[in-house]
Amino acid sequence: MVKILYFAGLREAVGTAREDITLEAGVADIAALRRQLAARGEPWAALTRGRSLRAALNQQMVGDAAALKDGDEVAFFPPVTGG
Repeated sequence: MVKILYFAGLREAVGTAREDITLEAGVADIAALRRQLAARGEPWAALTRGRSLRAALNQQMVGDAAALKDGDEVAFFPPVTGG
């Protein structure tokens, strides 16, 4: 089981701030997790569009190649602007 956290506009788009999911066979990194979630269709498909969506694994910013294991926490952050 992996805990997924969604922030900002992404949270609003998917309609939840968090969920617990079971990783499908072969899902071993952030990129594969994005594909697993995107396979649900819209609005999760946004997880695979563009490189600006950031991910944190156990509260550390990581790239798509970061390995996953049972019990991990993954947070997704959309692009943010400030001023």
